[in-house]
Amino acid sequence: MTTATIAPGEPDVLDPAPAPAAAGVRKVRPASHPLRRVSFWVAAAFIALVAVAALWPSLLAPQDPLAIDLGKSFDAPSAQHVFGTDQSGRDVYSRVVHGAGQSVLIGVGATALGLAGAVLLGVLGGLGGRAVDAVVTRVIEVLYAFPGILLALILIAVFGSSAGTQILAVGIATIPGYARMVRGQVLAVRGAPYVQAERALGHSSAHVLFRTLLPNAFRPLTVLVTLGIGQAIVWASALGFLGMGVQPPAPEWGAMLNAGRNYLQQAWWLDFWPGVVIVLLALSLTAVGRAVQTLTQPGGPR
Repeated sequence: MTTATIAPGEPDVLDPAPAPAAAGVRKVRPASHPLRRVSFWVAAAFIALVAVAALWPSLLAPQDPLAIDLGKSFDAPSAQHVFGTDQSGRDVYSRVVHGAGQSVLIGVGATALGLAGAVLLGVLGGLGGRAVDAVVTRVIEVLYAFPGILLALILIAVFGSSAGTQILAVGIATIPGYARMVRGQVLAVRGAPYVQAERALGHSSAHVLFRTLLPNAFRPLTVLVTLGIGQAIVWASALGFLGMGVQPPAPEWGAMLNAGRNYLQQAWWLDFWPGVVIVLLALSLTAVGRAVQTLTQPGGPR
């Protein structure tokens, strides 16, 4: 399976179908490798753990993430505080667990917003004729050229720093990448033989559109959702680190990185633990997305 660098604001691109193996040669598929199976289940288990933290944080961390105890400021990781404490004596483990809700909400919300805008533009471009397609293409190019950080600054100036601002900024920044893929899929499926056969059989345009064309065109989006959420969480955390997201003392991973960067020499754990969780979650979502991609691409293992 190929690995490529993902540009900011652009979703991962699905790998092409693998070439058939030569005659007499047994090809071992990546998903069938035992190590890949183990990594998939480990990644899925970590995603499930983060989901529990996002939906029910008190189950994993009953301690109040906002409780201040100045007498325990900068306590190193110990049995009492497994991730240590911050400058105000707040338990870092509790803040990381309770911060999952904000970060996952931003990631899911931004991905949903990006996909909604992409579907609108992609379907218009793929089915609207040459004139509409030309307009949609220009809109996508303009969105590509517009820096995401500048968009975030404009939105913060208008709406203020909040989770909603992060969702808007990250979601709009991901629209052009998703829209380009949706448009390409719609154009490809529109000319597919089975769509032409549906029309030749006399089915109505609405039947062909909603029962055949769009379901097949949107099938790759199931993979993009998994990959896109991880990318959106990383982007939202970056905005939080720059101080353009949820503001302290609210527990949010990017804001925690921003608050702890001034104390790295005396309390390394302030940035280490939220950073590790962000990286592991992004890697886990990518691993699961790649596994789904392998299973759904033509010739994938069954």
